Amino acid sequence: MMGWSCLVTGAGRFLGQRIACLLVEEKELKEIRALDKAFRPELREEFSELQNKTKLTVLEGDILDESCLKRACQDISVIIYTACIIDFIGVPHRESIMNINDKGTVLLLEACVQATVPIFIYTSTLEVNGHEEEPLENTWSTPYAYSKKLAEKAVLAANGWTLKNGGTMHTCALRPMVIYGEGSPILSAGINEFSRVNPVYVDNVAWAHIVAMRALQDPKKAPSVQGQFYYISDDTPHQSYDNLSYTLSKERGLCLDSRWSLPLALMYWIGSLLEIVSLLLRPVYTYGPPFNRHTVTLSNSVFTFSYKKAQRDLAYEPLYSWEEAKQKTVEWVGSLVDRHKETLKSKTQ
Repeated sequence: MMGWSCLVTGAGRFLGQRIACLLVEEKELKEIRALDKAFRPELREEFSELQNKTKLTVLEGDILDESCLKRACQDISVIIYTACIIDFIGVPHRESIMNINDKGTVLLLEACVQATVPIFIYTSTLEVNGHEEEPLENTWSTPYAYSKKLAEKAVLAANGWTLKNGGTMHTCALRPMVIYGEGSPILSAGINEFSRVNPVYVDNVAWAHIVAMRALQDPKKAPSVQGQFYYISDDTPHQSYDNLSYTLSKERGLCLDSRWSLPLALMYWIGSLLEIVSLLLRPVYTYGPPFNRHTVTLSNSVFTFSYKKAQRDLAYEPLYSWEEAKQKTVEWVGSLVDRHKETLKSKTQ
C-alpha cells in the first residue's frame, strides 16, 4: 500500500499511544493521526520527537462529534479504534459508556464509508466472552461489557460494507487479556486472590494491532482475517491479579495484603448492597463503590485464552518475553516509588 495513512483513536491513553509509537516504524506510512479528547503535555512532547520518522498529527476531538470524525478520516487508509470508557463499578453514567463505546464506534464506521477508509481494526475485550473459534456472547449486565459486545458486533458486521468510492471495508477485532505494563492502571491488589488469568504486556497488544493491520493489507492473508476476532495474550504466566501485582512490585518492598478477607459469598452480597446505594444516590451524588457483584465475580474467575488463532491468521508472535516485560514494568514501578518518596520528602521539609 503506497503512501498510506493511519488514524488511531484513544491515542492519548495507555494502549493507543503505544500503537502510535510502533506505527512510526511502518514502511511507506506518510501520516499518523492521533485522536483523543485530550493529550498530556509530556505525551505531546513524546509524539513531537517522532516527527523526524513520520508525520504525526495530534487531533483533540470528541468521538461523538460527526464533523470531527469526518475531518479525522479524510484521506485515511487504516483506522485502529482503541477509544473507550473502561468502567466496572458504575461511576460514569450508563448513557455515557454506551455513547462512547457503542455509538462512537458506529459513528466512526459510518464516517469510514463516506471517507472511503478500507481497513478498520477494533480493540475489544475478553469480556466479550467465548471460545477462540466459536463466538459465544457474554452474560454480563454491566454497561462496559454490554457496550463492548455491541460495538464489536457492529464492527464485524461492517466487514464487506461498500464504501462511497465503490471499494469494500474490511474489519477485524482484537480481544486482549488483562493488560499490564508501564502506565498500567490495574497494578493494585484487591479482592482477587482466587482469580486466574493470563495477563498480556501492553507492547505485545500494541504489536498485535500492527500485525493485524499488515494482514488486512496483504491480499493473500486478508480473506482469512476479514470479519474475525482474535484473543491476544503472550507468555506471561497464568496467575491471579494479586500475584501479578506482587511480582511486579516486590523488588521495591511492596507486598500482598495479609489481612483476613471476607468469604466470597459475603463479598458478593455486600457488592449488591453497594450497587443499590450507588443507584439511590445517583440523582444527587455519583458514588463509585469500592466493588460490586461484577468486580467480585470477574476478579475471582478463571480467564485463560490462547493466541493460536492470531498466530495462524495474523502471524502474531509477542515482541517481548515475560522476563523482558517484567523487567520493563518493574523499572517503571520503581520510578513511581522513587517519585512518591521525593514528594513525601519535599512535604516534610
